Amino acid sequence: MKINVLRLDHRLKRDTRITTHVCLTSRAFGASKVWLSGEQDHRLMDNVRDIVNRWGGDFEVAYEKNFMKVITDWRDNGGKIVHLTMYGSQAQDVVSEVRDSNKDILIVVGGAKVPTKVYENSDWNVSVTTQPHSEVAALAVFQHMLMDGEEFNIEFEEPVFEVIPEAHGKHVNIHDENKKSHGIDH
Repeated sequence: MKINVLRLDHRLKRDTRITTHVCLTSRAFGASKVWLSGEQDHRLMDNVRDIVNRWGGDFEVAYEKNFMKVITDWRDNGGKIVHLTMYGSQAQDVVSEVRDSNKDILIVVGGAKVPTKVYENSDWNVSVTTQPHSEVAALAVFQHMLMDGEEFNIEFEEPVFEVIPEAHGKHVNIHDENKKSHGIDH
């Protein structure tokens, strides 16, 4: 199952930090691509690409002004649409059905005001609690549930930086262009 994320209604002056976090969370929790709609933000996209270059993997970020084109194309190619909203079915009640569909999944993360056509064109409108909170938190929790915890086992190919988990301190391996590894402890 391939997972992509569609971030609706990005606003340059207001949403840069949260949209960046949507991208980073998507990547870390197993998505292969984020589509951005709303205002085009070359700087944000370049920053995300730079992180991918440094931390590894083949994650993509792309812009499409017409978010419905992304949704329609996804469906036309056999994929399913999950729209994260506090008004949907509870995540724990539908995540198995989404996973068992064995289809590629497009997770739609809202912006300022989500148009009705997004609700109508989604296979699942899904709520991670029925309370207002962060779209980044909802995305992380839902992707974790969808991946059934397997995101913890993702190995990002060809990283420059690689964190080595430790109970205390910081240990980062830095891989140079010759694929030699140098550890740095803090």
